[in-house]
Amino acid sequence: MSGGSERTGAPFAAWIAVASAEHVRRGRSGGFMQVCHGKAAPLRRIQADDRVVYYSPTDRFGAADGLKSFTAIGTILPGEPYRFDMGGGFIPFRRDVSWWPAEEAPIQPLLDRLELTAGVRNWGYPFRFGLLPVSLRDFDLIAEAMRVAAQKAMAA
Repeated sequence: MSGGSERTGAPFAAWIAVASAEHVRRGRSGGFMQVCHGKAAPLRRIQADDRVVYYSPTDRFGAADGLKSFTAIGTILPGEPYRFDMGGGFIPFRRDVSWWPAEEAPIQPLLDRLELTAGVRNWGYPFRFGLLPVSLRDFDLIAEAMRVAAQKAMAA
């Protein structure tokens, strides 16, 4: 399993964040991301202009609906992680993101093509960490599957 692009000479790094699609939709509508139940440390690894794509194993948090799709993609905006009071004593850390127009894309057709998962029997294991670096090649393949290039071309 290769992958990872943390500061390898590129002007930005690429990341996969993991959350239910329901939580990702909330972040998309609010222009932010959260990972690992609101922990700050993972978000501090990310820098402005880095790219992030969300993988959602489920549609709803705690459900076993088996969505297994990439659900959002975007660019990290300048600024540090910040706390946000969601009520009920839950005050998670967030980072602001400029989300790109994109379509959801199932991971299954990409498993043999991604460096992160190709030939890996337990491909889902790394996703348990909530935030993981991904190669720029893998990021581009995911973006293509999410029809990002087509969306951007139509907007131009």
